[in-house]
This record gives sequence, structure tokens and C-alpha cells, in this order.
Amino acid sequence: IKVIGVEPEHAACMKASLEAGHVVTLDSANTIADGTAVKTPGEIIFPYIQKNIDEIITIKDEELIDAFLDMVENHKLVAENSGLLTVAALKHLKFKDKKVVSIISGGNMDIITMSSTLQHGLIQRGRVFSVSVLLPDKPGELVKVANEIAKQQGNVIKLEHNQFVSVNRNAAVELKVTLECFGHDHKEQILKALKKTGYNPKEEAPNL
Repeated sequence: IKVIGVEPEHAACMKASLEAGHVVTLDSANTIADGTAVKTPGEIIFPYIQKNIDEIITIKDEELIDAFLDMVENHKLVAENSGLLTVAALKHLKFKDKKVVSIISGGNMDIITMSSTLQHGLIQRGRVFSVSVLLPDKPGELVKVANEIAKQQGNVIKLEHNQFVSVNRNAAVELKVTLECFGHDHKEQILKALKKTGYNPKEEAPNL
């Protein structure tokens, strides 16, 4: 049996302490896994970790967001970011025909944090994105853009129309479209289709 510990990449105080051979204090502990955002490991637990842990894996915040989406979407289970460290660690392990136990502990996540994590996860996976195009301020132009997106099976969830991007409104107004798609490949397909139709699409950070 191999026992593996997991810590957030930017709060890996236990890993740093094991490498130093004694308890050390990090300069900072900046991570969305707030339950494990610790700068100094416990003096009492440290010798037990030294004796019983074979390896410590560190996890990026982006991996925790991805793991959260996996658990909610595929397993209908909500876990806090610190509890998801072990799930995210599975992608770091190279194993075949072995039993692996991933301990998921804690569901202490408020609704606002949950909503934000889901949104970031969808954006990260290319499932939600925003694109801006310039078009003449005349009837029918918005419909053309919407029709092209519909042809590519994109689903519009938000529209922003900025008439003040140019002094000459007839020349150009800015349309920012936020939409849902199936992932990064589908997103690129939609962007290429808009470009082929004559627009100059610019991907932007979604403002949900």
C-alpha cells in the first residue's frame, strides 16, 4: 500500500517541510481550497506524516475547479475545494489494475462560491464563452449574427449592444454575445464560421 498526500500548489507547507526535514512556514497560502490554506503544518502531526506518507502531490486551483465540475455533473455530489484535492490528484497518478481510494471530505461550500466555481469551470472547459463583433447599426444585422450562431448549434445566453464604440454609428456598433457550446472544439467552429461570414470575431472573457 502506498499512501499519498495532497496539498494545494500555493499552500504546500507540508511538502516543503518534508523536503526541508523540519516544519517550515510559507510566505503565503493563496488558494481557493481555503480549508487547507495553511502556511505552517502542525508540529505534532509532522512526524506522523514523515513516517507514513510516501509522497505528496500538489494541485493547481484550476484542477480543483475541473474536479468540482466533474463531481457535480457526473456524480451529483458537492464537495468543498479542499475535499476535492484527492479527486484532482487522481489525474496525476499512473496506475493500472489497482484499487485506488480517494477520500472526499467536506461539503462546506456556500451557494455564492458554488455558483462562481461552476461558472469558472464552464468557462475553463470552453462550454461558455463570449465573442464580440462589429456590425453596422441597421435593422437585420443582429439577426444575421444570431442565425449564424444557431446554424453552428451555439446557444445564446446573453447579448450586449454597445453603440458608442465608434463616433460613426452607421460604420460600426459592437455586439458582444455570450453563448453555450459543447467545448473548445465547438467554440473554435463557431468562431471560424463567424469569420467566414465576414465578421472579425474577438473572443472575450465572459461577464456572467
